Amino acid sequence: MSQFKIVAISGSLRKKSLNTAALRAAQELAPAGVSIEIVETGDLPLYNEDLRVDGSFPATVHRLREQIRAADAVLIACPEYNYVVTPSLKNALDWCSRAPNQPFDWKAVGILGVAGGAAGTARAQFSLRNILVSLNAFGVNQPQVMIGMAQSKFDAEGRFTDQAGRDFLKQHLENLVKLAHKLKG
Repeated sequence: MSQFKIVAISGSLRKKSLNTAALRAAQELAPAGVSIEIVETGDLPLYNEDLRVDGSFPATVHRLREQIRAADAVLIACPEYNYVVTPSLKNALDWCSRAPNQPFDWKAVGILGVAGGAAGTARAQFSLRNILVSLNAFGVNQPQVMIGMAQSKFDAEGRFTDQAGRDFLKQHLENLVKLAHKLKG
């Protein structure tokens, strides 16, 4: 049986991002036979259709689209800025939304988010779910992974130490794999 591949996108560009740290925790917690690759989005140009030359996407955009297309599922770490997804995440999704061969079409997507406040990233995740509808992608509904009060759940090296949160994340990943298999029929 071939390896089940998940590509992970962090909505944060910060070097010490706790959202990216949560994706590293997902790599540790992935079910047997599942690999998770965190992909680069910080090198994408701001979305501008004029950057497509003869219908071709810029090289960094093409790379991201192909990584998503080749994956069995996608995992997105969704920070919250002003109640919605971050500009960098929205930019990546906007580039991926364009025809032809939009790579999120019928793709299973897991969502998690880390924030300092008690509500985690609830509003941004709601915003992201609306974007996924426009991409014809299917989000994992349960369990929701909204890691609030992040300062008490990650250690100084950025390791996710909250056992209850790790358990939610592990179950979310298992459900992401199940959803992806159901979508493939």
